[in-house]
Amino acid sequence: MKIPTIQQIREADAYTIQHEPIESIDLMERAARLVYQKMLDMFDKETNILIVCGMGNNGGDGLALARMLLENNYQCSVALIKHSDKFSNDCAVNLERLQKKYGDTIKTIENKEDIPSLNYDVIVDAVLGSGLNKTVTDDVLCHLFQRINQSSAFVFSIDIPSGLFANQAIDFNASIVKADFVFTFQFPKLSFLFPEYYDFVGEWEVGDIGLHDAFINKIETPFYFAEEKDIVKYIQPRLKFSHKGTHGRALLVAGSKGMMGAAVLGAKACLRSGLGLVEVHVPKTGVEILQSTVPEALCSCDIHEEYMTNIPFEKLSNVNAIAIGPGIGKAEETANGLKNLIYNAQMPIIFDADAINIMAENKTWLEYLPANCIFTPHLKEFERLVGKSRHSYERLQLQREFSNKYRCVTVVKGAHSSISLPNGDVFFNSTGNPGMATAGSGDVLTGILLGLSAQHYTAAEAAILGVYLHGRAGDMALERESYESLIASDIIEVLGKAWKL
Repeated sequence: MKIPTIQQIREADAYTIQHEPIESIDLMERAARLVYQKMLDMFDKETNILIVCGMGNNGGDGLALARMLLENNYQCSVALIKHSDKFSNDCAVNLERLQKKYGDTIKTIENKEDIPSLNYDVIVDAVLGSGLNKTVTDDVLCHLFQRINQSSAFVFSIDIPSGLFANQAIDFNASIVKADFVFTFQFPKLSFLFPEYYDFVGEWEVGDIGLHDAFINKIETPFYFAEEKDIVKYIQPRLKFSHKGTHGRALLVAGSKGMMGAAVLGAKACLRSGLGLVEVHVPKTGVEILQSTVPEALCSCDIHEEYMTNIPFEKLSNVNAIAIGPGIGKAEETANGLKNLIYNAQMPIIFDADAINIMAENKTWLEYLPANCIFTPHLKEFERLVGKSRHSYERLQLQREFSNKYRCVTVVKGAHSSISLPNGDVFFNSTGNPGMATAGSGDVLTGILLGLSAQHYTAAEAAILGVYLHGRAGDMALERESYESLIASDIIEVLGKAWKL
């Protein structure tokens, strides 16, 4: 799914109105009907609802919603805030429609004293919408937003929380509605995907209002939200006469004394990704552990007892993909081994965990990387490798620049992990849950990416598909676990089911 700018969404609206064709007021009715259906799913008729409406099209959505709820005998009141010189045309039409039958439910707000008691179960925010282009400074609006945020009501925003920008950073001291849930139209907003905006956005859902496919297909954007319908096209068929050699051979460099669990998790996940064969290079202390826990894996023994020092050259020429990092530590000999790998490998490498931390301390090595390597940092590792940023928008730009400069794929892990490609495109993941914030989860992802890469998926395909499957498996594991109890092994156990898209 594309993530367009607000201007592109406006153009899609206009194109749909002209070419469906449909009147703009009827397109608004369609959007409001989707919000109405969501409200029916979430709240019963005993719920006391206040819809706070502005004077633009977002307010028009709210007024249409109020009419629909009242027609279905919901307890619904409307607070109409006069924050502009005039109503938008469609907002004015919906106000007239509501006044004809339910005029006594509407209270007008022109100053702070007009703001009613907010002692409601649910407050629907339909004040400003996504057309905002400057920070809210109007005294009445600021006071209203403050009152909403201080209320105990469940806050449901239509399209976007009022005061929040969709595609640019905000001043966190600005006046912004803090929603518990946002029902947005057609596309997610970029700001919904960043952690610091969660306090304003809460949970969210996209409703398809039927904007014209012909225009959507022509929209150019570097940002995408990866959903199942986008993922299935990447999956390669499993042929009847294939064998283990058909599905690739991988080399995983992982583990050190006390950290062999990372190698075990990575190897198991790698095998569950459809790979033909994986060889795991571990220190001497890890051989028995690996062979007793992952009998399907080959084991390569380093010359050192406790950590990795060097990978024999012949092993590099006998595999289709290489990953390094989970649990390897940062010993000087390990760093030298990583340097030799970078200088000698003739194929892309997947870097995770301590491999990234070592690279962050030796950034000149980045110049020697083959194209299409994959980096999988969490936020702190990314900061060490690429640099600090003031906010997620700036970090996203640094991520895109890093991928472009070093011709690599960068996966910044977290909720809605972002996957940047060398061409500047970024895919945000749609799967996963907070239970996956647990030790070993990243090792599992590295194993999945390695397995896919060895099966000749491109770096971009491996990253987008692998991150999605990793999150989907985490969601499936949650069906039998809780956020608190979920562990990395649970993800591996259901990875097979996650493949069944």
